[in-house]
Amino acid sequence: MFGFKKIKIESPYLEVPSPLSGQFVALDEIQDEAFSSRAMGEGFAILPDSGKVRAPFDGTIAHIMEKSKHAVLIEHKSGAQLLIHVGMDTVSLKGKGFTAHVANGDRVKKGQLLLEFDMEILRENGCSTVTPIVVPGGQDNVSRIEVISESKQPANETVMRVYF
Repeated sequence: MFGFKKIKIESPYLEVPSPLSGQFVALDEIQDEAFSSRAMGEGFAILPDSGKVRAPFDGTIAHIMEKSKHAVLIEHKSGAQLLIHVGMDTVSLKGKGFTAHVANGDRVKKGQLLLEFDMEILRENGCSTVTPIVVPGGQDNVSRIEVISESKQPANETVMRVYF
């Protein structure tokens, strides 16, 4: 009729589901000052009930701690980055109990397995399994972060929104 073109409008925010199954933990409740003070960024944490970390959205692996395999930084097409840091003091394990299924630069799809970890090995070595998921500060393309769900079991639901 009028010849209007439909254009796809990108969302002004990224919805982030939990990359692990388990219980929601507010950053304030984490025993690590770098996370509880939000020096590492804004977000939430999960006390996992299984040792699998999955991509919360389609993106690119910006960085994985190759030796320790305890943390991964995933970048969305918007440029927003998300840090998934498995456990506390887990860098000291030097990769023991961790298996990486991705490498730096890999393109990943939402739900794809990124990391596996053995929760018993972490506990046996005195490491907490609580896993912070944060948007590191200083990203010019991120205007604000909103934790929108504090459901006790947030699997498959949006827990956080990252606004551009």
